[in-house]
Amino acid sequence: MQAPHAIAGFLLGFRAWRQTSDWPWLLGAAVLIANWPYTLIGIMPTNHKIMAVDPTRPGPDARSLVKKWGSLHAVRSALGCAATLIFLWASLS
Repeated sequence: MQAPHAIAGFLLGFRAWRQTSDWPWLLGAAVLIANWPYTLIGIMPTNHKIMAVDPTRPGPDARSLVKKWGSLHAVRSALGCAATLIFLWASLS
């Protein structure tokens, strides 16, 4: 569900930039769509490692992987919050 919203937000931000020439709209669109490559390159490898762990015998690395995933996800959440604040700023300008 997040992917279609990211695409829609990017397209609408890009369209607002094209119509107004106000660069904050383009910046917000870029920050919003930056979640996609960050998820694919940054988070997915850790997801695959976590999914490969046997839940009945997690081993010593499982906790560190989950903590790493939490940190990575916090960055993704920060990107979404930053995009929201940039769009708010653009709409108030």
